[in-house]
Amino acid sequence: MAKKLVIRNVSIMLSGALEAPILDADTVVCVDGRIDSVGKETDLDTGGADVTVDAKGAALAPGLIDSHVHPVAGDWTPRQSQVNWIDSSMHGGVTTMISAGEAHFPGRPRDPKGVVALAIAAQRSFSAYPGLVKVHAGAPILEKDMVEEDFQYMAEAGVKLLGEIGLGGVKAGDEAKVMVDWARKYGIQSTIHTGGPSIPGSGLIDKDIVLEAGADIIGHINGGHTSLPLDQIRCLCEECGAGIEIVHNGNEKAALFALRTAFELNQSERVILGTDGPAGSGVQPLGILRMVSMLSSLGDIPAETAFCFATGNTARMRDLDCGLIEEGRAADFVFLDRAQHTAGKDLLESVQMGDIPGVGMVVIDGQVASGRSRNTPPAETIPEVV
Repeated sequence: MAKKLVIRNVSIMLSGALEAPILDADTVVCVDGRIDSVGKETDLDTGGADVTVDAKGAALAPGLIDSHVHPVAGDWTPRQSQVNWIDSSMHGGVTTMISAGEAHFPGRPRDPKGVVALAIAAQRSFSAYPGLVKVHAGAPILEKDMVEEDFQYMAEAGVKLLGEIGLGGVKAGDEAKVMVDWARKYGIQSTIHTGGPSIPGSGLIDKDIVLEAGADIIGHINGGHTSLPLDQIRCLCEECGAGIEIVHNGNEKAALFALRTAFELNQSERVILGTDGPAGSGVQPLGILRMVSMLSSLGDIPAETAFCFATGNTARMRDLDCGLIEEGRAADFVFLDRAQHTAGKDLLESVQMGDIPGVGMVVIDGQVASGRSRNTPPAETIPEVV
């Protein structure tokens, strides 16, 4: 029998899509973990639900996507010797994470066979990860002496990502381009480090290297942590069509500059968000929400648009089946409302004023994954399973 979830009494339905960020809808029906229909409750078949969630007037958004994380093994990071960082991020509304490389793996191998083996092991282990958050991992950090057959072998084994180029031995643009082309040939998406070095062994990756390498995603264009000069950021935005990834752990001034440049170019669909955690600055459970609020308030962007950077933009750029509230997509949601005592009169106004919203519930694949967040400020309205 199909398991049916009905979500009703939603005040604001954030679609995740830039072209129509707010839907004229108050109800979502999900079957077997996927969105079946979206609209007004009176127009939908809500009968026979196995689970009904009364939003009680809270807003509903697609589950947030963190486009840049560095996982290692399950919900543990040796960088801070911390556990439950993935679960903590879920309490910040994140339902999907994308690995930019398992860079902090103790004794990370540098030889081609070891690089390939670690990538496949990480991909396999996070595919079977028992937590509810979806972690797309197994992103090899490129080293010299890798050959085309390595990329073919990894792709056939299920690897779909490259770790950020520049963290390993491959740093020159011409060397990287050869491997990016091999990756693209076999359906593997690439991300390149941007800015100054972040971990021992990494180095400066400037605009010339980024442009020559031709990766699919400009990783942390605002630096991770040290940013490129603003004129180089503008050059990257203007001279290629790669994803413009802005991260929490980077330079805020550079982040706002990259955002404004993307809008000047009428290419806001390229803007995606990540945290770049866990990293030397720690774990940021609310990193994506903080980025949404910061970019909306200081970048003068409507809050509903800023949420698209963390949902639909990333889903489309990364070819994911989540991130948008539309039929056929994964039933991943976060219930949001204005934080108690914010000056904003509703969720969207409070976010555009710079306040972090409260998370009242998270749903992943049609299952209630958590109730009221332990990390965000208390939401005015808390959904309820009825």
